[in-house]
Amino acid sequence: MREFDLSSDVYSLFLEAFKDKNPLHTDDSFAQSKGFEMRVMHGNILNGFISYFIGECLPTKNVIIQKQEIQFHLPVYVNSKLKFEAKIEEFYESVNSYEFKFYFENENRKKVAKGKIQIGILK
Repeated sequence: MREFDLSSDVYSLFLEAFKDKNPLHTDDSFAQSKGFEMRVMHGNILNGFISYFIGECLPTKNVIIQKQEIQFHLPVYVNSKLKFEAKIEEFYESVNSYEFKFYFENENRKKVAKGKIQIGILK
């Protein structure tokens, strides 16, 4: 289990790096007119947290993401604190890869996203 802070710094750095300025992500009034509390954070920020988990939290650095799937269930807002949990679901011995199931939960213990990641172990 890991915890991630979706701070204003994370949000700003994502905007700077990827230039996705869709008003759903940048304009509170626009997002509220679409039924959200405020601007919605980019879903791909969660993919960055997954990358951190694979690259930095596993017991080996000899890994590569082979496949990734994510389903978004609830919006995430700036200054959210997310809990991330992943567990091994399958091991494919013939290709030396693992499949994890994961989910992100918000402060209210509601799932905001879930999915699967398949990683290969490099020789």
